[in-house]
Amino acid sequence: MTTESQRPRPLKVDEVRRLLQAIDESPETVIPIHLLRRGTCRTYAAGDAAALDAVVVQADHMPEELFGLGTSAQGIWDLLRVLDGWTCVEVAPVVAPALGALMSEDTGKRVRYYEGIYHTLTKPAPVFEDPAVRQLTIRDAGLLAAYGLHGGDFGSLPRLLLEGVVAGAVVDGQVVGTAHTSAVTDRYSDIGVDTHEAWRGRGFATAAASIVARRVQEQGRIPVWSCGEDNVASLRVARKLGFEEVSRLTYLIKAA
Repeated sequence: MTTESQRPRPLKVDEVRRLLQAIDESPETVIPIHLLRRGTCRTYAAGDAAALDAVVVQADHMPEELFGLGTSAQGIWDLLRVLDGWTCVEVAPVVAPALGALMSEDTGKRVRYYEGIYHTLTKPAPVFEDPAVRQLTIRDAGLLAAYGLHGGDFGSLPRLLLEGVVAGAVVDGQVVGTAHTSAVTDRYSDIGVDTHEAWRGRGFATAAASIVARRVQEQGRIPVWSCGEDNVASLRVARKLGFEEVSRLTYLIKAA
């Protein structure tokens, strides 16, 4: 049994600051950098965090999905094995085989591997218009809250609306789909999309994401699109908008 004194402690503010200086900004690190800068996560390290051997980032709003940074599979597993509430961890492909083997050996259970695909849009974002789709502002906070968008990694919906970009489809006074900046760094903005099941297939996601991508480029940032390898609908929208694959990470998913 793991005692409380054996559990890794979250990094302190000065340690997080040093860690941020060590992380290379890239499409794959947009979300963890965003979380670290805003303090909307807990972060753990094996050894010196700035050495980037083994770091685990756990978002406050989605603690079940972890980010594993660094090259030490053993170090990352030493952290994971004593942390609670997680179901999967995303790591570099070069780390995944060794980490998966450690997980299976220690738990006696099979580990499932799943690829996350990262894209960027370096050409001017195309225009896709729909009369129901527009950029949303703080005045639309009530509509977005009713839809279920709560700000995620920005910490709150008002902060997302004031500091990020949100567009959505509004039908009969209700939001039925959105695109928004889910994470922002100096160079990049990760875009997330969602459409209510009853309204899918009408082009709302493409039109909304087109608005967000153009606003991101106007800010001088590069739009990033990340999704799972079998998310056909998301990959289709990314291609329509001109996003091109640049890298992949690997999710290691614990057996139930």
